[in-house]
Amino acid sequence: MSSQNLKKVGLKVTLPRLKVLEILEKRSEKHHLTAEDVYKKLIGQGEEVGLATVYRVLTQFEQAGIVRRLNFENNISVFELDTGDNHDHLVCIKTGLVKEFTDSVIEERIKEISKEKGYKLANHSLVIYGLTEG
Repeated sequence: MSSQNLKKVGLKVTLPRLKVLEILEKRSEKHHLTAEDVYKKLIGQGEEVGLATVYRVLTQFEQAGIVRRLNFENNISVFELDTGDNHDHLVCIKTGLVKEFTDSVIEERIKEISKEKGYKLANHSLVIYGLTEG
């Protein structure tokens, strides 16, 4: 997402917004980040930004539809870029590691269950909790 896209969603282009966006766009193994994760990455890059600023930017991004906030049972909120795709999540209850997955069989079954129960499916969220092996 560019500075032009920030403007399109009604956000003024600022250095903190650009830096937070840059962190979120780096697709590493861990791209479900807490605000603290983003803050630590920015500090590690030598950026002078406060944790409150990171929270504020992430909240603004969420309101603008740039990121999704995921709240899991471990009482930790993580953020991911809202790419518009539908995927589900696996969460390690020990480490908090979050992994995405998609499964066409599960997707089809969710649609079937919704229809069977008389619901028009608008959205769904599936989170599987467990322990990472290894």
